[in-house]
Amino acid sequence: MLDRRQFLLGSASAWVVAALPAKLFAALPAGGSSPQLAALFDTLFNEQLRQSPESATQLGLDKGANADLRGKLSEADDASRARARALTQSQLQRLEAFPRAGLSDADKLNLDVVTYTRRSQAAVQRFDFGGSAFGPSPYVVSQLSGAYQSVPDFLDTKHPIETKEDADAYLSRLSAFGKRLDDETARMQHDAGLGVIPPDFILDLTIAQMTALQVPAAETVVVKSIARRAAAKGLGEGYARDAARIQDETVRPALDRQLAAVKALRARAGHDAGMWRFKDGPAFYETALHNTTTTRLSPAEVHQFGLDQAKMISSRLDALLKAQGMTRGTVGERMAALYKDPRQIYPDTDEGKAQAIAYCNERLAAIRGRLPRAFSRMPPYSFEVRRVPKQTEAGAASAFSQSPSIDGKRPGLVYFNLRDSAEWPKFCLATTVYHEGLPGHQFEGGLALSNQDLPLIRKTGGFSGYGEGWALYAEQLADELGMYDDDPLGRLGYLKFQLFRANRCVVDTGIHTLKWSREQAIRHFVEQDGEAPGFAAREVERYCVSVGQACSYKLGHSVFTGLREKAKAKMGARFDIKAFHDAVLGTGRVPLDILQQVGDRWIAAQAV
Repeated sequence: MLDRRQFLLGSASAWVVAALPAKLFAALPAGGSSPQLAALFDTLFNEQLRQSPESATQLGLDKGANADLRGKLSEADDASRARARALTQSQLQRLEAFPRAGLSDADKLNLDVVTYTRRSQAAVQRFDFGGSAFGPSPYVVSQLSGAYQSVPDFLDTKHPIETKEDADAYLSRLSAFGKRLDDETARMQHDAGLGVIPPDFILDLTIAQMTALQVPAAETVVVKSIARRAAAKGLGEGYARDAARIQDETVRPALDRQLAAVKALRARAGHDAGMWRFKDGPAFYETALHNTTTTRLSPAEVHQFGLDQAKMISSRLDALLKAQGMTRGTVGERMAALYKDPRQIYPDTDEGKAQAIAYCNERLAAIRGRLPRAFSRMPPYSFEVRRVPKQTEAGAASAFSQSPSIDGKRPGLVYFNLRDSAEWPKFCLATTVYHEGLPGHQFEGGLALSNQDLPLIRKTGGFSGYGEGWALYAEQLADELGMYDDDPLGRLGYLKFQLFRANRCVVDTGIHTLKWSREQAIRHFVEQDGEAPGFAAREVERYCVSVGQACSYKLGHSVFTGLREKAKAKMGARFDIKAFHDAVLGTGRVPLDILQQVGDRWIAAQAV
């Protein structure tokens, strides 16, 4: 459990939450009674939406006054970056100037949380380099960041094609794709001028993914997608021809220019990956760490926390492994042996991978029926598991989820990277379904989206510490709901991934502050977790790009579990798991320091 005294509370949160009455946290009232604050939130949300047309489409909000956004992509040139910084400062000034006197408790909390997001955003924007990949990243283009891989996936899976207008908007976005690529290429070169160049192995991955995109226009994802979907809606073959022309005349040349620029950087790249090697790297790392974990813990504190948690979880794994008759070797060696058990490996074929996805969807359906035991509310959306598209498997995360549209027309999606089936043995799949799907990300996110008591700006916002902490707690809850009662190896998989998240804290801080090499980081996972080398390599490569974010999982989990244990100790037989979940989910997503305060106040109210 993470002691709350370890948190140095951010100025945007602590004093407001501490001032709220305990009775508030038993059941937070509706989003507030101030029309002026509601209007400000609506204005800020729409301003942000205008900067991110893709978000408007993903949320199903590219309609009405924002209908024009359906044909646009977000921009990446210097002018747009300057506008983004100016907007953050403008929004922050308006939030900080808003009078708090007379606001309801719920309004105060909402104002506090939104202000926190803008302060955190402003801290990241102080640095004149970088982009975004699962949070702040020092690199505009990498295996995880950049329009070259995100835009095709967005157009294929998020941009709807139901009407002629939708198809026209698709072509408009495809036409904008070339400029977006060129702007990111220019920005990448600007960052290189500051000495911010990805390590050689990251550029090798990026080059491999870009090279895989060099196929005839008719074979690209963006052309095949509109060809297939326009034909299905009876819109004719003209859209396929137009998309192929745009691909050949605009997109492909921009991709070629970007690939050439990345290859030029590769000739200058070193092998070290830590942020310590850049002039402003250590400051960027601490900022990113605070941004994603929403704590004020130092890298050294996070590193030690990870070591302590790993030791405790390894002890539990050791006992369970012995119960299965596996007594020889370290915990890592015994877990590695399980990875090699052919009974746990799906065939490394399209058919075998389809079987793995079918098993995941079966687990998703199975746990849904048990959730009413622990929750008083259920999200109204549908959810499903899919395979990561082949064209992005090389650099994509091992598993991730994408939220449903607010209107429910697009389901919540959980993706597994099945590039190598051996990296996902059966005993590891279920716990990841519970993390990414139900009762994890999709459950928590679905409740937030459908929460009528929250303003839209809070429904659609998020914090990695809260979201990933909840998802890791959800893995634990699945075990408590009996999902492994007839699957002891699945329970080993669950604890193995708890250990993995603890070691993420060790590895991420090791790379960026202790000068660990890529190989040292991979070796730590293989030796301590029994991780498959390919899986471990892809994870380490992720932390080299999406810095600090990997630490948010176990830190967040410790806050949720710590609050629950404290509540049980105070309430004894009166403890109600549904009421506890209502308390920690009912306020919507909040920074971890605010969650700790909310939970403590709720416990105090229940203990009376």
